[in-house]
Amino acid sequence: MDKVNILEHKLVSKHIILSIEEEESFLKKYNISRNNLPLIKTSDPVIKALEEQENILLKGRIIKIIRPNSPAGEGIYYRYVVE
Repeated sequence: MDKVNILEHKLVSKHIILSIEEEESFLKKYNISRNNLPLIKTSDPVIKALEEQENILLKGRIIKIIRPNSPAGEGIYYRYVVE
């Protein structure tokens, strides 16, 4: 049986790994630290898939999540990846 890529599923919101520069700019813009962000665990299936796809570890990184079908239109959320 073929392995399913959950990142391509229509019900999974788009997850974008911010670059280090984008992370610093985002944190500075809102005058916050990583610990002020909502968390997402490395055990989350989407995080696992991203790590496998990009061949990097995401612990300590910030992920941008774009939800196109939120009630108010497109919703953009940020999560801090923790173990």
